[in-house]
Amino acid sequence: MKITVIGTGYVGLVNGACFAAMGNEVVCVDNDEVKINNLNQNIIPIYEPGLEELVTQHREKTLFFTSDVKSAIQKADIIFIAVGTPMLSDGNADVSSVFKVAEIIANSITSYKIIVSKSTVPVGTTFKIKELIQSKIKQRNIQVEFDVVSNPEFLKEGAAVNDFMKPDRVVIGAEKEGVFSKMKQLYSPFFRTHDRFITMDVLSAEMTKYAANAMLATKISFINEVANICEKVGADVNKVRVGIGSDSRIGYNFMYPGIGYGGVCFPKDIAALIQLGAKNGYEPQLIKAVEQINQYQKKIFLDKILYHFNQDVSSLTFGVWGLSFKPETNDMREAPSVYIIKELVKRGAEVKVYDPKAMEEAKSIQLNKVDVFYGEDKYEVVENVDALLLLTEWKEFRSPNFDKLRELMKRHIIFDGRNQYKDFSLQKKGFVYYQIGAETKIN
Repeated sequence: MKITVIGTGYVGLVNGACFAAMGNEVVCVDNDEVKINNLNQNIIPIYEPGLEELVTQHREKTLFFTSDVKSAIQKADIIFIAVGTPMLSDGNADVSSVFKVAEIIANSITSYKIIVSKSTVPVGTTFKIKELIQSKIKQRNIQVEFDVVSNPEFLKEGAAVNDFMKPDRVVIGAEKEGVFSKMKQLYSPFFRTHDRFITMDVLSAEMTKYAANAMLATKISFINEVANICEKVGADVNKVRVGIGSDSRIGYNFMYPGIGYGGVCFPKDIAALIQLGAKNGYEPQLIKAVEQINQYQKKIFLDKILYHFNQDVSSLTFGVWGLSFKPETNDMREAPSVYIIKELVKRGAEVKVYDPKAMEEAKSIQLNKVDVFYGEDKYEVVENVDALLLLTEWKEFRSPNFDKLRELMKRHIIFDGRNQYKDFSLQKKGFVYYQIGAETKIN
């Protein structure tokens, strides 16, 4: 099939590359000329395992990049809208870019198209896209048919290519049987061994995206709240997690205590779902609590640090392992590390940081005005520090040389925000070890 993907951000680029890998002719469009020029030189704007290889392998064969949106629209059978819908200050999703793209499509199409809303949008937006395109076509005084589809994405950053190639499900919301059939043809190469194609009405498809992310965020906030209670009563959340996760109705996924979720999807979609309820006369109690607990969790971690040092970190130096909101991505949007580092620096502490992939993101965007030292490797940033903070559970941090750490660190204190070292008997190695949801024993 001939596919056009408008938007070369995280969702659009992964979608385009994966569709191209299956033999479709894919044109990815963006109005950022610099980004397009870079992509045409195999320079990828995001770090995502496997993505660079896909782009490099298929570019100029089945995958093309351009800023000529009109031509790309006219040549396509199916057009994906994959532009950003960032969170506004009031928690609503900003869908202005989606409607701008819809208007461009309406002013460009001359033959039948399937127009797919891939961006995460509030429930009802797909119908608004349809109404806008109908209105613009009427103004052009031409006769051209089209259909609009909701096709929410469920990609995990750090595993997006694998998620797309081997999806748990593909959700399609449409109004016509023929459209379902065409979309199933497009996606059938991705589930040849098991049919994971789910069809429903448009509004339910839009809601499915928000409900899925809200459920996952709820599991994270739930185990974090349990962890906080465990600390108060002397229980160990790591053992509690095993006890409850072994129940098949609950499971282990997204049940890891930590310093809270980050990234763009969970915070944005939770806020948007709260606003969606409010707009329709319903105040979502549980989802609001999920958001509040998540904000509270990173403050609890900071409080552990301040408590240990009697609220004064002004003359101390901290080494930080991990900046991205999760491993296998350079994404620092809403990462708990940003809050923790800024608060320590604001209180007069010196902070030295290292992350395998997110250093440039930190320097140029998230921490560009914060006075921190960027190390070349994980051991450089622990030299003469008063404490080590583990904030992101990258693989290279999982089993460090603790004897080397003891030699390099001024004081042997580790604040583990991911409970990564809970089985290493760090107290016996001479460390003061803080984790989430378990009592800290100081020898």
